[in-house]
Formats: sequence, C-alpha cells, structure tokens
Amino acid sequence: MHFIGIDLAWSVRNPTGGAVIEGDVKGGRLLDTALLSDDASVLTYVEKHAGDGPAIVAIDAPLTVPNLSGRRPAEAEVGAVFGRFQAAAHPTNRTRLADAAGVVRGEALTQALEARGFIHDPRIPAGDPVRRVIEVYPHPAMVALFGLTRTLKYKNKGQDREVLLEAWAALHRHLAALGEADPFLTGLDAHLVVDPSALRGRALKDHEDRTDAIICAYIALYAHRWGLERTEVLGTLDGGYIFTPTLPERWDIARLQEVFP
Repeated sequence: MHFIGIDLAWSVRNPTGGAVIEGDVKGGRLLDTALLSDDASVLTYVEKHAGDGPAIVAIDAPLTVPNLSGRRPAEAEVGAVFGRFQAAAHPTNRTRLADAAGVVRGEALTQALEARGFIHDPRIPAGDPVRRVIEVYPHPAMVALFGLTRTLKYKNKGQDREVLLEAWAALHRHLAALGEADPFLTGLDAHLVVDPSALRGRALKDHEDRTDAIICAYIALYAHRWGLERTEVLGTLDGGYIFTPTLPERWDIARLQEVFP
C-alpha cells in the first residue's frame, strides 16, 4: 500500500506539501516528501506514487463544502471533542474557500481523484487494500497520536521564536518516536536532520509544509492499521467531515456505527 499525504494550500499561489509512505498494517517507511504547486502537479505526484494500485490519499483541506456561510457540522464536532486541547478547526464555508469561478480547490481535487479510481469515503476497513481519498486535520490527530495536552505551536503565527523552536523540537521528537509506534514509521532521518532553528521565512514554511504532509500520510497509514477501531469520522460525508485518529477514551465509538451518521 501507498499512503500519500497532501497538505493542500488553499491557493495555488502557495506551495502544497506532499509525502509518501510505503507499507502495510505493521508499519511503513517514508519514501518521499515534496513541494507541489497547482492541482496538476498534485495529481501527477499521486499518479507517480500510487499508479493504479491500492492507496489512501489523505488531504489536509476541506473536500466537501456545501454551506455558503458559517461552519460545517464537522468543525463544531472537532471543537467539541478536541477544543480543550486547543485543536479546534477554523470555520469552513464556500464564501471563504471558493475562487471567482465558485470552485473549492479540495472539492475539485477530490473529483479529479475519483476520476482516477479513488473512492471518497472515510469509512476505511482495517487492512483492506482500498483506493480512497479522505479529508484529515493534523492538529487533533497529533493530540491523539502523541498524547498531547495541547497542540504544539510550531506554526509561525507571531509567537516568540523561542516558543516556536521549542515546539519544533518537541514535534521532531514525537515524529522520531513513531519508529516504535503501532503502526511504526521509519525513513524519517533525512527530514529530521533539518534544524528548524537554522530556518526562517519561506525555508521554515517549506519544512512545515513537508512535515504536515508527513503527518497526513501517517494518518492514512494509521487508518489502514486500525480502521474505525481507533479513529473517528466527525461530521458527515454530505455535509463535510474530518477523519482523525481519536482519543483513547473514544476508541470504538465510530466502529459501532453501522451507517454513516
């Protein structure tokens, strides 16, 4: 199986992060990271690594946005479960996301992937060689995967640089520890040797985009390992959802649902 993470920029003017893991239910190895541009480059990247075979493409971007304003129920549910960890989601609507032609980038990319044989459905059976595309969100995923009490402030939003670099150091430690996780992830050495303290501006943002893509790809690997046993689908397929590894006290919640809510 190939597990492809896409940290999709909301505009093609900004780079999109890409990452690929190859593996099975036991674990995987990071094969590649990349900085991509327009939708054509994203699709080429997926085709190069997935071919016609089984793969899960996990995209950090809204893939279904039916509402013109406000927020999707998915954002409300993420806030209800993960808000206490500072991992709530920003409101998503077409007014914020659609371009001048009314196109939401994540929706268009999903349609293009469906035309290439991917099924847009986050109900992933554990261990099955599926070909899926799903919407993910790294912040709640990292809370669940790393046992965080609050999100890591590694994104440069004007905070003190010492705080920023402490968050990066913690994130690198957590990523390195995935080598012993279930499922495990190896092949991170070339990525983790990068020293965020030596980066500023665009160079640091590029490292962030690649890192987020790795996390998205790992979420896909985790989905393959656990199915709905240790993950959760917040929201609905028609109204918009977010797929994420979930908190230990919520394991098995989604698995008990025979149909999508």
